[in-house]
Amino acid sequence: MKFIDEFKAFALKGNVIDMAVGIIIGGAFGKIVSSVVNDIIMPPIGLLVGGVNFTDLKIVMKEAVGNAPAVTLNYGNFLQVTFDFLIIAFSIFMVIKFMNNLNRKKEAAQTATPPPPAAPSKEEQLLTEIRDLLKK
Repeated sequence: MKFIDEFKAFALKGNVIDMAVGIIIGGAFGKIVSSVVNDIIMPPIGLLVGGVNFTDLKIVMKEAVGNAPAVTLNYGNFLQVTFDFLIIAFSIFMVIKFMNNLNRKKEAAQTATPPPPAAPSKEEQLLTEIRDLLKK
């Protein structure tokens, strides 16, 4: 029973749950970024290079013979995945940079020195003088 209790304690910690939520959101974010890359960024790039679809780029190493399929080196798919990775990495970098800027501003606001206390009013000064005179 000790092993099961330890696993429950581990699995129900806040960090594990936060990580699971992050993975799920990251998967959805990856789909969005892949759509941006495939549907928005790659068509103009393909047009610039002569209407080439990157995923179709390949080198045929051995032609198809009979029922045996051709042996190809699909470097276009590699280029596509590389572009996906670069855009995802840049997007995450921008999000982290934005969050770090917010944290710096928050820390700067917390570490700012409080303003010095206001000087006592004339009435308070007069009352203090009267008190001091009465003590003498």
